[in-house]
Amino acid sequence: MNKQKALNLLGLAMRAGKLVSGEELTLKDIRAQKVHLVFIANDAGKNTQKNIKDKSSFYEVSCSTDFNSNELSQAIGKSRMVVGVKDRGFAEKMKELLLG
Repeated sequence: MNKQKALNLLGLAMRAGKLVSGEELTLKDIRAQKVHLVFIANDAGKNTQKNIKDKSSFYEVSCSTDFNSNELSQAIGKSRMVVGVKDRGFAEKMKELLLG
């Protein structure tokens, strides 16, 4: 239930223009410290997961692998493996829903 709410919130954040999607753009925004939460599809490649997780932990950005690529892509309306949440409010609410 809460996972679905988090996905709905992800779609809302997408429509509000508060997301960055795709591996390269997300990494760039992590480095610029514009991202507060990162979603990595749990079926993404090992290199992609390692890249994003390493960069996220270095810059102290929360990272979630709660969803697969299909769920993430459906939520934001684009086929993506990596999604970054740029808005602190959205990020906090999603963390709350997923960590319960």
